[in-house]
Amino acid sequence: MAIWHGKRGRTETGKEMKIARKKRKYELGRYPAHTKIGNEKRKIERTKGGGRKVKALAVEFANVFDKKTNTAKKVKILGVEENPANPHFVRHGIITKGCIIKTEIGLARVTSRPSQHGVVNAVLIEEKSVS
Repeated sequence: MAIWHGKRGRTETGKEMKIARKKRKYELGRYPAHTKIGNEKRKIERTKGGGRKVKALAVEFANVFDKKTNTAKKVKILGVEENPANPHFVRHGIITKGCIIKTEIGLARVTSRPSQHGVVNAVLIEEKSVS
């Protein structure tokens, strides 16, 4: 069954509405990419209007920006620490915008949408202590 972004059969208050037409192609949605940690894997999809969207299915590295030194580094992702979008995503290692990832240089918050942009950009929030 396809993902459908059309109007549902109920109003805001819960009243049942009769849908008087068929589903339209422009109301069609797609399944989420659920970007995981692993060997780099991307998928290019055509969007409405002929544009292209790069979806990251699996990523190994992130572009982490350090506010203190004002520099960005490409670092390896070690794991997912916290995900406010869904606590089960931590267990499965799924990366979304706003999740906190563990990297080689410390903890970082993801600022990009990997399943929409095809890349993981993050901001360093806690540096790894050298000991």
